[in-house]
Amino acid sequence: MVIGISDPMAYNGNILLGRITKISGYEGAVAVKLEKTFTENIPHLESVFLEIDGKPVPFFISEYEYSGADILKLKFEDYTTIEKVTEFVNCLVFLTSAPAEYNFTEDLSDLTGYSVLSVDNTLIGVISELIQNPGQWLLLIKSEENREILIPLHEDFIKSIDEKGKKLIMDIPEGLIDLN
Repeated sequence: MVIGISDPMAYNGNILLGRITKISGYEGAVAVKLEKTFTENIPHLESVFLEIDGKPVPFFISEYEYSGADILKLKFEDYTTIEKVTEFVNCLVFLTSAPAEYNFTEDLSDLTGYSVLSVDNTLIGVISELIQNPGQWLLLIKSEENREILIPLHEDFIKSIDEKGKKLIMDIPEGLIDLN
């Protein structure tokens, strides 16, 4: 699935910016703990969607400040008091569209059929499907024993991709495969 949207206020649940962790200050600002992808690459923000009770709700941004590390302070238009933003704590924050400078790789469905190997070159299985979960893509891998294994598609787990040989080398945390 190639990600990109032309409508600037279109919801795109694929691009998780982060999670609101707390109120910041007294004028309705919130602190967003950023996803690792955005800690060094803050896009220009005019609007975002907050996931409230499982549904995307659009908000226009009046101010934002990034001071480094992994925290971004946001203020929303017409939300200028602590009381108005308290309900937003722990909400997920999604971008409304893919920022131009955000580096999306190839079409994710192209990974279907790739063999997944551990770093010690042990075959885990073959990717049979990619599943979009809120905030996280999952690889559905079929093992040689026909067992289904779900592994998060996370950049920290991927060590290399051999496009020619259709192999994905992953460093999967110990015990994660056994959870399936």
